[in-house]
Amino acid sequence: MAAVSELVGLGGPRDPVRPEPPPTRFHHVHGANIRVDPSGTRATRVESFAHGVCFSREPLVPGQVFLVEIEEKELGWCGHLRLGLTALDPATLAAVPEFSLPDLVSLGHSWVFAITRHHNRVPREGQADAESAAPSRPQALLVEPYLRIEQFRIPRDRLVGRSRPGLYSHLLDQLYEQNVLPPTARRSRLGVLFCPREDGTADMHIVINGEDMGPSARGLPAARPLYAVVDVFASTKSVRLVQLEYGLPSLQTLCRLVIQKSVVHRVAIDGLQLPKGLKDFCKYE
Repeated sequence: MAAVSELVGLGGPRDPVRPEPPPTRFHHVHGANIRVDPSGTRATRVESFAHGVCFSREPLVPGQVFLVEIEEKELGWCGHLRLGLTALDPATLAAVPEFSLPDLVSLGHSWVFAITRHHNRVPREGQADAESAAPSRPQALLVEPYLRIEQFRIPRDRLVGRSRPGLYSHLLDQLYEQNVLPPTARRSRLGVLFCPREDGTADMHIVINGEDMGPSARGLPAARPLYAVVDVFASTKSVRLVQLEYGLPSLQTLCRLVIQKSVVHRVAIDGLQLPKGLKDFCKYE
């Protein structure tokens, strides 16, 4: 399986000895109503509908996807998850803004959007709006094992949401794979990344269940550290980070792929003579 990309930075060749990006974690600086678990991979808003802004612990590297899965929803609120990037160092903020939109964005050097199906797709100068109104969608998103975004190609497998194993999980999984469920549905996977350009700027892309929604913002300062922003807002109550493998897949991942191809659907994994940890990994990841 290929690395994050065969090209990195401003388009130069990938250094073959360059280490993979570190695992993604949430920053210790976050909104007042957020609680991050000890592993730093799950963020939950414990009250109200606001003060749910979170950041990545480290700046992202080019082509690195900060990927979250919606774990819990909360009825009674209007609005959903918000996602984006900021060039502001969270550790330097005097106070975390109550909202990412408009509060954080109004501070400048931040690009955040409410998640919708085809949102804020920015055309290039001279490009017809009709051509860029929505990304093209293949009939079967998982035919191609890699998601290609500008100069990067990213293994698609873990970008796609998966249902909880159950009687109809094999049908629900197809809805995630075809990206026909609402993007803010429980267990949807949403990611943000940036792609540098030769002029020293970068484009920000948002990915929903393995589908690139197109450039949401252009002209980001590629030379500055860019942190991911996740606003656990309103009806979104809890999210968890999903880790991607950009280089060679682990033995555990290879086993999972072989096992999943050998069963009718994930519920059948329970009947296999395998360690519980491996069965859970095959069913839930």
